[in-house]
Amino acid sequence: MLSPAVARPRNAMVLAAGLGTRMRPLTDTLPKPLVPVGGKPLLDHVLDRLVASGVETTVVNVHFFADQIERHLAGRHRPRIVISDERPALLGTGGGVVKALPQLDNGPFFLVNADTLWIDGVKTNLDRLAQMFDSAAMDALLLLAATSASIGYSGRGDFGMTPDGRLQRRAEREVVPFVYSGVALLSPALFADAPDGAFALTRLFDRAEAAGRLFGLRLEGLWMHVGTPEAIAAAEKAILASAA
Repeated sequence: MLSPAVARPRNAMVLAAGLGTRMRPLTDTLPKPLVPVGGKPLLDHVLDRLVASGVETTVVNVHFFADQIERHLAGRHRPRIVISDERPALLGTGGGVVKALPQLDNGPFFLVNADTLWIDGVKTNLDRLAQMFDSAAMDALLLLAATSASIGYSGRGDFGMTPDGRLQRRAEREVVPFVYSGVALLSPALFADAPDGAFALTRLFDRAEAAGRLFGLRLEGLWMHVGTPEAIAAAEKAILASAA
């Protein structure tokens, strides 16, 4: 298990290269990571949480409206930002991380979707991930939200979870209690013999599951799925309520 005092992850990657098609018309002129929620771009919500958990360097991949994201990030001093440029071609969630791995040192690192938004409980969820992660047993530790208690989510879930935290992906017609929140702590070992080019990270999650090395941690607090313009108002209402 990682010791928060000596082995807290200092590196992270934020996935910010997607097209954001479901957020149109807002994303006709603006990349989804820069869409404001509660007076702050989604990307800054994520970066601020990473800084608060001790992350020093964050790789951000860019493709869609890349220049806008780079200009915005130029105004930040913390964390240190490294751009992973995917302008020539999108590499998918898996290929994007593989391209960025040389910038993430050799230890476990946080991976966060630029458009994920959550409100922490008593203890921050990033700190909880760091404290639970065991590189001897895990290739990936995913932060999971309860489908029944999340804002803006109406799907069938992504995973079931055993009592010891191992994950089981939902079968096609099954309904499961947990949805992947877009936040994870990953070992570089997850990417051993990864495919070349563009591919989805779920491919490696499935491989880790088959090996018994894919684990989950239930999110404490509230996860908000901000996938459409209509979902912004519900997220903002939840943010205001949490601050009251």
